[in-house]
Amino acid sequence: MCSIAGIADFHAPYSLDETAALKMGATMKMRGPDDSDIIKNDFSILHHNRLAVMDVEKGHQPMTIKYKGNVYSIVYNGEIYNTDELRHEFEMQGFSFNTNCDTEVVLVSYIVYGEDAPKYLNGIFAFTISDEKERKLFFARDRFGIKPFFFSLKDTSFIFASEIKALLSHPSVSASVNREGLWQLLFMSPCKISGSGIFADIAELKPAHCGTFTERGIKIKPYWHLKAESFTESRDEAIEHTRFLLEDAIGRQLKSDVPLCTFLSGGLDSSVITAVAAKECAKSEKKLSTYSFEYEDNKENFEKSLFQPQSDDEYAIFMAEFLGTDHTVLTAPTGLVASSLLNATVARDIPGQADIDSSLFYFCRQVKKRHTVALSGECSDEIFGGYPWFYRKEMLESGFFPWIHSPFARINLFKDSFAKKDEGFLYIKDVYKKSIESVPMLDSDSPEDKTARIATVLSTGYFMTSLLERKDRMSMASGLEVRVPFADHRILEYIYNVPWKIKFENNVEKALLRNAMKDYLPLEIYGRKKSPYPKTHNPLYEKIVTSMLRYRLKKGGILTEVLDDKMLKELMTEENVTWFGQLMGKPQLIAWLIQFDYWADYYGVRFSL
Repeated sequence: MCSIAGIADFHAPYSLDETAALKMGATMKMRGPDDSDIIKNDFSILHHNRLAVMDVEKGHQPMTIKYKGNVYSIVYNGEIYNTDELRHEFEMQGFSFNTNCDTEVVLVSYIVYGEDAPKYLNGIFAFTISDEKERKLFFARDRFGIKPFFFSLKDTSFIFASEIKALLSHPSVSASVNREGLWQLLFMSPCKISGSGIFADIAELKPAHCGTFTERGIKIKPYWHLKAESFTESRDEAIEHTRFLLEDAIGRQLKSDVPLCTFLSGGLDSSVITAVAAKECAKSEKKLSTYSFEYEDNKENFEKSLFQPQSDDEYAIFMAEFLGTDHTVLTAPTGLVASSLLNATVARDIPGQADIDSSLFYFCRQVKKRHTVALSGECSDEIFGGYPWFYRKEMLESGFFPWIHSPFARINLFKDSFAKKDEGFLYIKDVYKKSIESVPMLDSDSPEDKTARIATVLSTGYFMTSLLERKDRMSMASGLEVRVPFADHRILEYIYNVPWKIKFENNVEKALLRNAMKDYLPLEIYGRKKSPYPKTHNPLYEKIVTSMLRYRLKKGGILTEVLDDKMLKELMTEENVTWFGQLMGKPQLIAWLIQFDYWADYYGVRFSL
């Protein structure tokens, strides 16, 4: 993977500031530690940091192709999984290639298909192409937003980058946050509204969108959307079709010119990916490397719950032995999980998911010591229906995002003069309502299928996006590329239209996935209940973060100005609170406040309320 950044301006050439572009790129050097370069023409300047994964020798960027009197230059972040097919197609049309890198294929795709190029790409990507003859900048982002793309429009300039921190380093972009940005943080974070950059000066290119910047300004449009279609296959055909899609997606994502591994929790999703990957590795007599994650003293302090009924560690080791992988158990020290909260905030550019972020930040740093590419099991629950709001009707009838168990748990900690919680609640409820109204459906859908469609669109559009953002930022902060095979758009397109009775057969969550991949799994894993990414159960963690918060309050800062003292005292003395998702309790809320305070201080945030 890599980072991209740049500036375009057709009316003020002095805005093409090479120093500013280099500074933007320097903030994201961790995303591409292997190489760095810049290219400039009379209307744009493009910067690239490279993490070399494919064709290490020749894949330098920015990459330029001269074709039929035109000059095309690209900066690209991603992996294209149908590269071989596209390259063969273009070779049949007379193109010759100088590299084995997918970057060149993406650039030729634009030369051949123009602005329709993203429609032909199967993969994870964010890229910008300078088209000199047409005098335009073309940019695009993958269908699920796995790779990031943020931009700012300042005067006549278009400024873009992979991460928010790069834009904030530009002298024209301010660290101002308005009411809408604040409400997203206090009600929705780590989720946010698609297209929002939280900061008032920064927008996000939405997933499945592309655009152009020319002398006439900016134009953005979608190139893909989810469709509701009639399902004509039988149950057995659905199982076979699902197996093919999964095997194909996982197989495509195993290509790498650098060491590759998988994350193996011992749950259904990671076990499916690892089992297919291990089988493919065995064909070339290679042994797959796998990693599982644990926390210091978790065995002694683990308490089962509705959302986390079992600990993962024994299942991960069992599955690794079953498949014969080279397995490593990584254990995160409690103190480092707490101290890494600050690094994780900078990696994500906003206060995110507390120790769920910081632990992954730590784990990815350890994995990077031996591997550069990893496959992970995100996105299965959102697509196959693994969350309780898919089948617990009351969770979807609350009138609010179903994974937010207590909408006011966080915002109530802040003075209302700052948070304006009632106005904010109405604003976020309206966002939720509009999301529900946009769900593609058929008149012939059963009530259960309509519920499943709503749950799928909400989950993939918000919850999954936040998990993918977390995975990208925490991994790329260590120069580790993480691929997510379940997030192949072909899988969602197909599964979205499979009847719920097949996906939830015999009231078993993700029954279709289990049935499709049954031959790969031992019974112990095949029938295992969902268990999410682990959190620390060590009581020492709560003591440490409580001490950290008190220190920051004593030191002074934004929290001392905006927190409600009475509500904060209640938080510190109450037993627990579940406020977001499956893992966010009291210790995580305290940790989130630390992240919020550090974020505001580190970025010099100004609240324009």
